[in-house]
Amino acid sequence: MDVRNALPPDGWDFRTVEDLSGTVTTRWAEAMPGVIGFSCQPAFGLGSTGWLLLRDEGNIAFEGAPFYTPEALDEIERLGGIHTLASSHPHGFGALWQLAERFEPTVVIHRDGLRFTKAFRVSWPADDIHTLAPGLTMIATQGHYEGHAVLHDARAKALYCGDCLKVDLDERGGPVALSCHKGFHYQIPLSHDEIRRYRAVFAELDFDHVLTPFEHAEGITRAHALGLFDRLLAGPPSTHPIPLEVLA
Repeated sequence: MDVRNALPPDGWDFRTVEDLSGTVTTRWAEAMPGVIGFSCQPAFGLGSTGWLLLRDEGNIAFEGAPFYTPEALDEIERLGGIHTLASSHPHGFGALWQLAERFEPTVVIHRDGLRFTKAFRVSWPADDIHTLAPGLTMIATQGHYEGHAVLHDARAKALYCGDCLKVDLDERGGPVALSCHKGFHYQIPLSHDEIRRYRAVFAELDFDHVLTPFEHAEGITRAHALGLFDRLLAGPPSTHPIPLEVLA
């Protein structure tokens, strides 16, 4: 019912946990020091990645893989469980409900995104700026989705940017272009005021790589993002990818 979500080409196909057992494998790997990415093979749902940030004061999960096998949940337990669970917006939720049920963390979602959270209970509705842990700040950008928020890791100079940015990768997995969207599948652009909000948020954050719900892109900096936003503000709204070499 939402124009930002593409309908399945062959109709809906609802699965139970039992249906997935033995057919979907959850894999995990270190994306950067202290950050583990969880994803599914074969691709399931939106094909998203859930990020687990290992912290001395308690691990933080941001975004969710589409499904967590018992082995994956046991691995998270071995790594210290989850103290806080959060996400940028519904396209990053994945199987957050599994993590909420297994680890009973504090669940933080921006207050404007509460209406999308029927599958799990939010225990801390967040305001526009919310500190998850020392050096980890969740900031509302709105735009792509109601309640959309990014997570800035000041220590690692990393930005978990949700769907504020779409990163085009080359065949080796390196970033080559950036774009942003109100609706990706139907190529609906953001309004200028929404881009101005993005720009105001990003201008205050120092980062040299980004993690979306779908990829980890090293070398994407604040200068690249601001260059993208400035180009979009200088003309008609667009979803066209812009090469990195012309943005920084």
